[in-house]
Amino acid sequence: MALLLRKRLILIEEESTYSTDAAPTGADAVLVRDLSITPQQSDVVGRNLIRPYLGASEQLLANTRVECTFSVELAGSGTAGTAPQYGKALKACGLSETVVASISVTYAPVSSSFDSVTIHYNIDGVRHKVTGARGTFTLNASVGEIPTIDFTFTGIYVAPDDSSLPSVTYANQATPLIFKNGNTDTFALLNYSGALQSVSFDIGNSIVYRELVGGSKEVLITDRGANGSVTIEAPTLAQKDYFAAALVDSGLGTNTNLTFQHGTTAGNIVDFASTRVDIGDVSYGDQDGIAMLTIPYTAIPSTTGNDEFSLIYT
Repeated sequence: MALLLRKRLILIEEESTYSTDAAPTGADAVLVRDLSITPQQSDVVGRNLIRPYLGASEQLLANTRVECTFSVELAGSGTAGTAPQYGKALKACGLSETVVASISVTYAPVSSSFDSVTIHYNIDGVRHKVTGARGTFTLNASVGEIPTIDFTFTGIYVAPDDSSLPSVTYANQATPLIFKNGNTDTFALLNYSGALQSVSFDIGNSIVYRELVGGSKEVLITDRGANGSVTIEAPTLAQKDYFAAALVDSGLGTNTNLTFQHGTTAGNIVDFASTRVDIGDVSYGDQDGIAMLTIPYTAIPSTTGNDEFSLIYT
């Protein structure tokens, strides 16, 4: 029987014990785009034998793990103070989750005690279980498009099995809004509110899979280097001199913010905030004959740590 690629789903559940299948159900289904899986990702070790005739040697596989990628639309749960359905995925990318009932859910970076998730990827009745999964993500938003969070997860390989597609209940993912004037506001970069074309943010997690003799199979987050890029309509130097700001080497000052808010209705508003961004080399671009600036940045934690950015759902 042919498997229909269109008939796919992903279930995500937080693990109470690392790498133990959290047994997600249809209530843990997440609405995603661009869903794909590398069901076996291994380090290939060639024997490279020397023999008195031509021919290949056997290839042995080591450190077999699974990679799963997907995108979610940048939208809230629909109810202020309720986490979005993909909140478990954010936590498994090294973020904490702070819920204020009926008001907000805030995600901020941590440097220890990382969460992990179990992912069930089902393609028309063939189920791939991924345990101990941790990952990284990028946030991408451009005018005229639906902003997304794009996840890449690495997890422990479990042999697939035949399992019927479960009945699913999609919840806590509100209808997204186009990234545009009226839906998106409060943008500022280094205390200047310019005309924004696009913004990207990469949490920059370093993900390592380890499988040592006498140890356990595990996926580790070993570092974080949050960075991104902003494209705005080029201002005059009198309005804002980003070229001079990029060359400041005396440490971060007080006007080093990057903020924007997307959404208009309670329960479906997302704020990105960083109070400590260090910009890099600024370059010109062209859009419709209008000069644009592309400004790369790095989000830097303070001496307190774990405060270089936050995502706030209200």
